[in-house]
Amino acid sequence: MTRIRHAAFDADAFEWEGVTARAYKDDPGSARGMAWQGLTRHTLVRAPEAGVSFEVRYFEIAPGGFSSLEKHEHVHVVVAARGSGRALVGDTVVELAAMDIVETPPWAPHRWINTGDEPFGFLCTVEGERDKPQPVSDAEWEALLSDPRTAPFVH
Repeated sequence: MTRIRHAAFDADAFEWEGVTARAYKDDPGSARGMAWQGLTRHTLVRAPEAGVSFEVRYFEIAPGGFSSLEKHEHVHVVVAARGSGRALVGDTVVELAAMDIVETPPWAPHRWINTGDEPFGFLCTVEGERDKPQPVSDAEWEALLSDPRTAPFVH
C-alpha cells in the first residue's frame, strides 16, 4: 500500500495539521548579516522522509521581521502566500504579494523582509541535500551597503 500523507490546512489559523512551527534557525546568527527576527519555519515536505530529493517549507515573518542576509550554493524558489514583503536577491529588490514567485540563484545574497502590518508568509522549495548558508563577503557587504536600493537590507 502506498503511504499517503495529508496535512489539512486551517485557513483561519494559517497552519497545517500536524506541522509544528519552529524557530527559523537554531542559531540566532552572530556573524555579520546573519541575524534575523520575527521568523518561523514550518517544514511541510521533508526529504528523504517523503521519498523526494527536495523540501517544501513555509516561512512566516512577523511585521518588522526579517531573515538573515546569506548566500549558498543551492537554488530555491519562493512563492509568496500571504501578506506583503520585499526580497533582496543579488543586487535586485523585489516587491512580493500573495502568489508572486521569485527564484534565488546559487550564491546570490538574499534576505526577506516583512514590509506590512500583517504576517508575510511564503512557501520555499530547497534541495534536501544542501550546503550551509554563508554570510556575504566583505566586498558583497560593501557593494550592497553603497547601493541606495539595497542598503536598507544590510544590517
